[in-house]
Amino acid sequence: MIPRVELSASKLSRLVEISRELNAKTNVDDLLTYIITQAALLTSAEAASILLLDPNTRQLRFKAASNDPTHAMRDMLVPIDGSIAGAVLQANEPMIIADVSHDPRWNQQVDEEIDFHTSSILGVPMHNMDQPMGVLEALNKQNGRFTDEDVETLTILADIAGVAVEKARLIEELQQAYADLNELDQRKTDFIAIASHELRTPLSIILGYVSFLREEADPLMAEHLDSVMEAAIRLRSLIQDMLNLRYIDSGNTALVLRPVDLVGFVRVLAGKDETAVARQQTLFTHLPNRAIMVHIDPDMMEIVFNNLLDNAIKFSPNGAAIDITVEQCGSEAWFHIRDQGVGIPPDKLERVFKRFYQVEHHLRRRFEGLGLGLAIAKELVELHNGRIWAESVAEQGSHFYVALPLAM
Repeated sequence: MIPRVELSASKLSRLVEISRELNAKTNVDDLLTYIITQAALLTSAEAASILLLDPNTRQLRFKAASNDPTHAMRDMLVPIDGSIAGAVLQANEPMIIADVSHDPRWNQQVDEEIDFHTSSILGVPMHNMDQPMGVLEALNKQNGRFTDEDVETLTILADIAGVAVEKARLIEELQQAYADLNELDQRKTDFIAIASHELRTPLSIILGYVSFLREEADPLMAEHLDSVMEAAIRLRSLIQDMLNLRYIDSGNTALVLRPVDLVGFVRVLAGKDETAVARQQTLFTHLPNRAIMVHIDPDMMEIVFNNLLDNAIKFSPNGAAIDITVEQCGSEAWFHIRDQGVGIPPDKLERVFKRFYQVEHHLRRRFEGLGLGLAIAKELVELHNGRIWAESVAEQGSHFYVALPLAM
């Protein structure tokens, strides 16, 4: 074992500077190039190289070499058994080969590949935490032989470099995973756009024919046609959710803002819901006797209101009461809807606004829908510089709030 030596203050200071520089780099190739450059400078070597352990083959591969400007050695396989670098990795300690021509582990083919003559090697193991991950080599000491100080210097550099390389590799993997997620999300968006577009035409034909047949049908047949109509209308609602989502994703949601009295706006929308009537639910509106003005796109805000109201109706039992309130709170106008439904667990209150999220497991759920309504409502509210949130107690109903800036 080569004895440890104390390094000079100037060399330690230089290693600290290198450590800072390494931690600032996130590209693996740039990092490896910087390491071999500094390794050669610090040890006064003619060249330096890095070999990293391949996790699949468990062999070493050249990843960077300062004496290989054309990258001819890049990814060249170096067996662990029978090679100098492999011996360094297996022994897990530094090794000086003063004359490689007398060492049977030296592979002359490497020099021939890049037209370089190697005479001596200082090799030290690189670590990721406590695990060997590769070998850092300095080649051909320019003045004399490699010293114990060179060994200590290169060992410290290799330890710093090992952590930096692993960090950079993890960052690159994270960036790739993020890119893959973005691609997957885009594919999902494209599928929704195609599916919603393709479904609209046949559904319109179905609704048209059912309406026509309903007018001519006897009472028994009319009852069956009503069931078909109800299912078709539900399907149309799902398709509309997909279309709304598509418009938001593609940036086609250009708001047309104008001053609107939120009180009158909600009064009109709350008075025309037929689904609540069919389920014998009662809508109670709590509205002030004065106007509360907001700048909104009425069409987009109608989608928000309808999605929240549909959510309350769907999750409330037949015969339940649903409260709709509009009020001014400071410099904001609030409208909120309280239902008597199943409620939302506390840890799910934020997640219900995520796209396609369902509180119930998709194979056991009692309530229909794609899980898009609340997500669309949130995105449209935020386009209005507003906020949306929920409060709930499990099995005691939910309370959804929308806050919008007042029109000044």
